[in-house]
Amino acid sequence: MPVALTTLRTTIAQALVDNTLYQTFAFPPATILANSVIVSPGNPYLEPSNNQHSTIAPKANFSIVITVPLYDNEGNLNGIETALVGVFNKLAASSLVYNVGAVSQPSVLNAPSGELLTCELSLQILTTWS
Repeated sequence: MPVALTTLRTTIAQALVDNTLYQTFAFPPATILANSVIVSPGNPYLEPSNNQHSTIAPKANFSIVITVPLYDNEGNLNGIETALVGVFNKLAASSLVYNVGAVSQPSVLNAPSGELLTCELSLQILTTWS
């Protein structure tokens, strides 16, 4: 059974919680911090499959943004890979029915909290209009 659109971001974030590895946000926070996993709407955010019938589940697209501190090349790539594996394993252990798409190339993000290494995992999931 698909999860309601109004609670879907929170449901995904709860499935990804791993307080030993990173902090999890169900929305993009005002200040992006190192060692974070952020559930952010993708583009397109929603893909209705039939505009006439509200009972047909739309597909919701998300970007799961993973951030780690920017260290030397080996340190930051190891950190992003560890966090990525953690996110994927949390999704696999959840009861969510989803499709994982591509993972972006790691890139540097200059945030108010400092320089971060970040990548995005695309996630597609069926939802309901409620």
